[in-house]
Amino acid sequence: YLRQFSHGKSIDEVIELAASVLTFIRSQAPNIELRFSTEDSFRSEIPDLFRVYLAVDKLGVVNRLGIADTVGIATPMQVHRIVSTLRSMTKADIEFHGHNDSGCAIANAFAALEGGATHVDTSVLGIGERNGITPLGGFVARMYTYNRQLVKKKYRLTRLRKLDEMVGELVGVAVPFNNYITGVTAFTHKAGIHAKAILNNPETYEALDPRDFGLTRYISIAHKLTGWNAVKDRSEQLGLNLSDEKVKEVTAHIKELADIKPIDLEDVDELLHRWANGHATEDGAWRSEAR
Repeated sequence: YLRQFSHGKSIDEVIELAASVLTFIRSQAPNIELRFSTEDSFRSEIPDLFRVYLAVDKLGVVNRLGIADTVGIATPMQVHRIVSTLRSMTKADIEFHGHNDSGCAIANAFAALEGGATHVDTSVLGIGERNGITPLGGFVARMYTYNRQLVKKKYRLTRLRKLDEMVGELVGVAVPFNNYITGVTAFTHKAGIHAKAILNNPETYEALDPRDFGLTRYISIAHKLTGWNAVKDRSEQLGLNLSDEKVKEVTAHIKELADIKPIDLEDVDELLHRWANGHATEDGAWRSEAR
């Protein structure tokens, strides 16, 4: 596409121009880190692509070769195949730049690393042209699940949330509610069976430990899907002495009310206190029922 609709140059012309520019830059700045990248690598003809890379690599002046999924159409298998092939041809560093138009940026970036890439381009919140590029938070999450201890040692993970919020504020966008790690629902659990398992062992439904990111999990209980184990845990947090039977009664009432109208944690806490004080059935006493 670029050869036809943009620069219009042949492969020979691209190689000649690249050689001229790269050797000039190296002659003027012997100690800089010099990278050469192709654009729209994954829609290019593979023989042409590697012909360019090999010609540039033979110059001996570049430190790094870049591969770009400019329009976000690559698949992880494609990325791994091309990166690993290039890895076998050069000792230079390899950098991957992937856009997220088809939702594969994180998977593609990780596949690039598995194929032998040494660098991956990311941006905070994935901000970039069109649908953006590999999001920093999402890529950190992917690496964390692969090698938790290495990621914890290398990065100051507790700063990620403030970074996302700061950049979001500067560019005028909100951090998505379901954003990797820092979204408000990232460590929220709602379904009753999930909540029970989380209370017993958080790793049952969490691949990431929120404490490593300076965050806490939240178990939502003010809804019709709540389970009595989560409600019991809340009653214990409040210091209330309720039997399992009473907790189950409260849970049933929470479900009934939530099926009629929205309720919140304050409503649940008031219900728990009323049951603990023996006033569960007094008419008109619960504020939300009078709304």
